[in-house]
Order: sequence, then structure tokens, then C-alpha cells
Amino acid sequence: MGDERVAGRVIDGHSHIGEMAAWKFYDLKEAVKPTVYEFPTPKDYIQHLDAYGCERGLVLPNYGIPKQEQPFLLNPLVLDAVKSEDRILGGLWVSFLPQNAEMTREALRNAGEQGIVALKTTFLLGGNPNPEGWDDATREIADACFDAAEAHDLVFHFHTSPGGNSDISNFIPMVEKYGKRVKIYLVHFGGGVSGHIRLVPRFLDWVEEGYKVYTDTTWTIGFGARWLLTEIEKRGVGHDRVIFASDEPWSDFWGEYWKIYGAPVGSELKQRILYQNFEELYTKAQ
Repeated sequence: MGDERVAGRVIDGHSHIGEMAAWKFYDLKEAVKPTVYEFPTPKDYIQHLDAYGCERGLVLPNYGIPKQEQPFLLNPLVLDAVKSEDRILGGLWVSFLPQNAEMTREALRNAGEQGIVALKTTFLLGGNPNPEGWDDATREIADACFDAAEAHDLVFHFHTSPGGNSDISNFIPMVEKYGKRVKIYLVHFGGGVSGHIRLVPRFLDWVEEGYKVYTDTTWTIGFGARWLLTEIEKRGVGHDRVIFASDEPWSDFWGEYWKIYGAPVGSELKQRILYQNFEELYTKAQ
């Protein structure tokens, strides 16, 4: 890591805390921990921020193995982190799967805690974000999550990635159903080439139409962040809807930082993304 530090102010809007068991992903013969390192405690996470010169960060439960209960078990760690460190804000893990309804309702009971500013879910573990295909049980728990987000002014983080249930196409009906009530944060900006191409014009259209949509550029492919940021300057909308994030330990801080700091756009937009938008979205309400 060396002695490098960020240039100017930076706040990390999406990263993960907690340890996760090694797993035999895909067809591997042995269990592995592909992230190499994790942040087991709030103190470890603060040391990580300090190593880069990062002011503060938002933490979410670490996840990635196919066990439904695993990220829920880290919600208490998130609650501990936001109570013990004023440089940390947090998001609680929830699920739209009816089989996880009890764990989700337990998480929502803490939605109003000081320092909790977000909810997070993924459809990598099952389910689909498209409300047009939900059964009554799915709609009931999904609406409970959206109601809690609205009541407590939480930002709802959704993992996106190309193909499968997490493809951005499946999120379009959900954004257009709930996105004027609740702040919806599309993590990874579609997650790949097809997602970026589908999302750049539509995302800025949504902003113009009054949808409360936000995103980060983690995992964006080559042109993705560059196109989004240049379109924001060209169209004059969306400058307040992109949040810098590292997705550590699943991505790489410096790679994500340079997507923003090295982008061919003005310094004013870069500063908004690197810290100002986070402050406007989260900390003014705290």
C-alpha cells in the first residue's frame, strides 16, 4: 500500500465490514477467501480509512457466499460500528425472499438507530427485483423494506451486475414503481458493459423526471464512469447523484478512486463525487 494518500477530501460511500468464511466458489477444489483481507472490527476499518487518508465511510455487511443468514449475522457488527466510531455510517442487510422475512423484520426494527442511513440487498442469492413477478409474500416483505426506508429516510442500496436476476433491466420497473418515494442506490452502475449502455441515458432521464436515484462507479468497465460523468456535465443533471465508493474489500480503492480523480471532467464535479454528495445525502440528516 505504501505511503500514498488521496489528494484532498474523500469519503467512501460503500464498503463492507466483517469476516466471512472461506468457500468453495464455483468448481474450486478448496475453500478460498478471494478478497485476501477483510475488516473484522470497526477499529480495523478505521485503520483502513487512515491508510488512504479517507475521512469516513459507510459500511455494509460483508457478503458473497451462498448462505442466506450470513450477511444478516453481521448486522449487529454494523450497529456496533456506527455506535463506537463517529467516522462510520452503516447500512443494514435485508432480503425480499419470504424465507428470510423473520431476519429482515428483525433488521428493520433497527432502521431508526442513529448512524444507520441505508438498507442493502442483493438478488445474487435468489429472488428478482422486478415487482411485476412478485408473489404476495415477496411483495409484503419488499413493501415492509420500502416503508422503513421511507419512514427513516434511508437510502436503499441494490447490487447490480450483468445478466441473471441482478441485470439492470430487472430493476427498471422497481425504480419506476418506488423511486419517487424512496432513495434508490444502484450499486456498481449496472455492473458491466451492457448495464452501462442501458443505464447512462436512462439514469439521467430518471433524475430529470424526479426519481430519487443514486449510484457509484465501482466495477464499471473502462468507458462506464467516463461516459456517465461526461454526460452529467453535458446534460447539466445528475451531478449530485454519484457517490464515490471503493467496495473494499471486494474491489480496489485506488482503482475506484482514479476512475473519478482521473476522469476528463471538471474539478467541481470530482469534488462533489468524492465527498460533497455523500455529505448532502447522508450526514446532514445525522
